[in-house]
Amino acid sequence: MSSLLSTINSPADLRALSRQQLAPLADELRSYLLHSVAQTGGHLSSNLGTVELTVALHYVFNTPDDRVVWDVGHQTYPHKILTGRRDRMSSLRQRNGLSGFPRRDESVYDAFGTAHSSTSISAALGMAIAAQLKGESRHSIAVIGDGAMTAGMAFEALNNAGVTHARLLVILNDNDMSISPPVGALNRYLAQLMSGRFYATAKQVGKQVLKGAPPLFELAKRFEEHAKGMVVPATLFEKFGFNYIGPIDGHDLDSLIPTLENIKHLEGPQFLHVVTKKGQGYDLAEADPVAYHGPGKFDPAVGLVPASTVAKTTFTQVFGQWLCDMAEHDPLLVGITPAMREGSGMVKFHQRFPDRYFDVGIAEQHALTFAAGLACEGIKPVVAIYSTFLQRAYDQLIHDVALQKLPMVLALDRAGIVGADGATHAGLFDIPFLRCVPHVSIACPADENECRQLLSTAFAQDHCVAVRYPRGAGAGVAVQASLDGLPFGKGEVRRQGQRIAILAFGTLLYPALQAAEALNLTVVNMRWAKPLDVDLLAQVAASHEALVTLEEGALMGGAGDAVLEALQTLGLIKPVLALGVGDQLTEHGDPAKLLAELGLDAPGIEASITQRFSELLLPL
Repeated sequence: MSSLLSTINSPADLRALSRQQLAPLADELRSYLLHSVAQTGGHLSSNLGTVELTVALHYVFNTPDDRVVWDVGHQTYPHKILTGRRDRMSSLRQRNGLSGFPRRDESVYDAFGTAHSSTSISAALGMAIAAQLKGESRHSIAVIGDGAMTAGMAFEALNNAGVTHARLLVILNDNDMSISPPVGALNRYLAQLMSGRFYATAKQVGKQVLKGAPPLFELAKRFEEHAKGMVVPATLFEKFGFNYIGPIDGHDLDSLIPTLENIKHLEGPQFLHVVTKKGQGYDLAEADPVAYHGPGKFDPAVGLVPASTVAKTTFTQVFGQWLCDMAEHDPLLVGITPAMREGSGMVKFHQRFPDRYFDVGIAEQHALTFAAGLACEGIKPVVAIYSTFLQRAYDQLIHDVALQKLPMVLALDRAGIVGADGATHAGLFDIPFLRCVPHVSIACPADENECRQLLSTAFAQDHCVAVRYPRGAGAGVAVQASLDGLPFGKGEVRRQGQRIAILAFGTLLYPALQAAEALNLTVVNMRWAKPLDVDLLAQVAASHEALVTLEEGALMGGAGDAVLEALQTLGLIKPVLALGVGDQLTEHGDPAKLLAELGLDAPGIEASITQRFSELLLPL
């Protein structure tokens, strides 16, 4: 291990170094980070871009007493390495290993758990106000990216913070490489000047003196705004009540550290704008930060190489192809994404139909209401959104879409277990929170071909329909080119067995078939969590002695509960075993292993049924 980095087991060790040692340490940290992520996979580009900023923050501020909240949090690998977790980086994003995001139960240095965007300013402001109430002098720092700043919640927090006198520092980590011209020697000097005590004191004294002469005060105020506006984009954040500083080079420790040290002594909300580059220090990631955003294992000397074997078609790819095909068929279709073009499989659609593609930024609430406005005018919106991110737009779903019975398709990627990203990204709650809303239907395709078919079915309806599908590939079923749909709200019997019937919702149909083969059970592919195929349910319930519901989602309020409600309405009393995810959070790890731990693989399903209904499995 490198000589400097090996000595850093906490930020206190970092603060014991001289200023001259920090640049070599940053180089060692970047190298260690690159080779570590190459062994485990994970977020790379964003972390390479925050090395110097992380070093500077822990060097200048007294963490963990001073609180640092990292927005989104996928850029915190350098932070983890410097805060005593270096030797555990080999377990990153693996079961029982380090999380890919900050977690309060993982380290005292993780002040706030993050993984969804735009929460940092609100949380840090809460911490700053708490410090005031408790009479503590600590600092609260929010580190937020330029993408996360597009969300309304960030501006709500800025608006609130600007009217306080909290000791709050917001650092905008601007990694949009087009914003590089302002970064230079002059700008470094101006940033340090504006963050210094003399500037702040002079500004306050000037205000007090000139307030006695309102015309002069207004003139001076306008002059200041004009002068600052010539060199920095300060006006917006100044209007929110922040003292704006920057932009400065986020890779220049000689700029970062003096500026942060100056800011420590300023009163009230401060806003520091730093410019960084995704993938900094690794040429391949700098050239293609998107490809290296979240790579799997790779050789840093070679970079990413195409897989030698043909990968299975993923559900995301199925959606992307369907979107292009349906757009070709129907000129009224538009595609909407909240800043997830690549993740949601919309690159080809964007290329082929640029005028019908809308990336609204990290703004899930706006995405749904924007889609609602389009739907009011006869346009047919398809909103591609991860299941976990739809949670952020629940009010809009109810108030703006459902209450007005507006037609749109919600393509819910990453439904169910997601794997390495863990609980923050798990799509386990969509069936419960969608099922209770009128004028919203939920389709649960069992495989790739059904996904395409049910997307077509959803698109043909006169109300909102969500189609939920998992990350990655499914059973490997060939996808037909047709745009024909399946009957709305209808399931099918896939295997006829005896005494016990498994009602499967979604991709767990296939392990259900395996378990049923071993136990000679009936298997029903329900396809729809809402509307439930009540006729099929009544038929199956009448011809079997017990039922098993199976879903990759939360049991409380889920598809199993829908079956129980329907049986009650039908007046049928039948033993039911509900299998899914109980009242718990799922950790990060390999999805197959997580499903096995939850008893949702074929052996687990078979074991649960055998345990509950052993007497029904005996020979007649």
